[in-house]
Amino acid sequence: MMPISEEASGKKRLVVKKLFARQQHEGFGAVVRRSIGRFELRYFDPFLVLDEFSVTAPAGFPDHPHKGFETVTYMLEGEILHEDCEGHKGVIREGGLQWMTAGKGIVHSEMPSSNGNGTTTHNKGLQLWINLSSKHKLVMPSYQEIESKDIAEAEKDGVRVRIIAGEWNGVKSKICTRTPTMYFDFTLSPGSKISQHIPLHWNAFVYVLQGHGHFGDAKSQHSTAAAHHMLILGLGGDRLEAWNGSDSGLPLRFILVGGEPIGEPVVQFGPFVMNTQEEIDQTIDDFENFTNGFEKARHWKSQATSDLGFF
Repeated sequence: MMPISEEASGKKRLVVKKLFARQQHEGFGAVVRRSIGRFELRYFDPFLVLDEFSVTAPAGFPDHPHKGFETVTYMLEGEILHEDCEGHKGVIREGGLQWMTAGKGIVHSEMPSSNGNGTTTHNKGLQLWINLSSKHKLVMPSYQEIESKDIAEAEKDGVRVRIIAGEWNGVKSKICTRTPTMYFDFTLSPGSKISQHIPLHWNAFVYVLQGHGHFGDAKSQHSTAAAHHMLILGLGGDRLEAWNGSDSGLPLRFILVGGEPIGEPVVQFGPFVMNTQEEIDQTIDDFENFTNGFEKARHWKSQATSDLGFF
C-alpha cells in the first residue's frame, strides 16, 4: 500500500454529496445512524455500510452471520463483548479497534458490557463494512485487534490524528488491509487545518463526529458540516482540505476514510455480500444447512447473548 502523508500539492477534492445520518433501530434495541447502506447511498465502492451505533444492555447485536466482507468496529465510548462460533472471544474497549475478516463465513455476537457492579453503561462506536474482492471472499475468518493505547497517533500544528489504517506523516498503522484502505480519526483544534493526500483514483468520505467544520471548498454549498453528517468526496483531485473555523472554541472531530474501488458486481442479501445471485442463493443454503463455512454454528450460542436472556 502506498504511503499516505498529511501534505499534498495537487487539486483539491470537493464535497459532491452531504447526508445527515438519521437514527434507526437495528439489532435488538440498538440505535444506529446509518450513512452508507441506506436508500440514498446503497454502496460506495468498496464500502458497504457505515453505522454510528449506540447501545445499552440488554439491547445489542446477538448471534448473526456475515460472509464476503470485513467489519471494522471502532469504539468511541464504553465497550462491546465479541464472541464467534469459531471460539474467538474478546472485548473491544473505548478507543480500541477490531478489524474482522468474515471471509467464507462466521456467526458472531456483539453485545454491550456492564461496569461490573450490575449497572449498565452507554456504548457508542462506528462500524464500517468493507467489501472484499472475489479472490478474497472465501478466505478463512480472521481478526486484527488493537487496544486504544496501541493505535498509532501523531500531532502537528493543532491537529491530532489516530491512524486506524494507512500512514500519516511517517507514522503507520499496524493494520493490514486486503482491500487497500486509509482510515484516519482527526481532531482539529479551533483555527487548525489539514491538507490530506488521498490516492487519485480512490473513493473517499468524511463522517463528522463532533463540532463544526469546513471541507473541500468554502464556496461549495456542501462544504460545511456538523456532527452526524456524511460527506462524499468527488474524484479529480488528490487531497482534502479541512479546517476548524469555529468561534465556539470547540474541537472538530471527524473520520476520513478512503479505499481503492474493487469494480466488481455486488449482490447483497443482508449480512451476505457476493458477486452473483447464484452465490447468494448458495450462501443462504449453506447458512441454513451449516455447511461451507458455517459448520460450527450448528450447536453454537454466544454466552453474552444467553446471559442477557435472548435464548
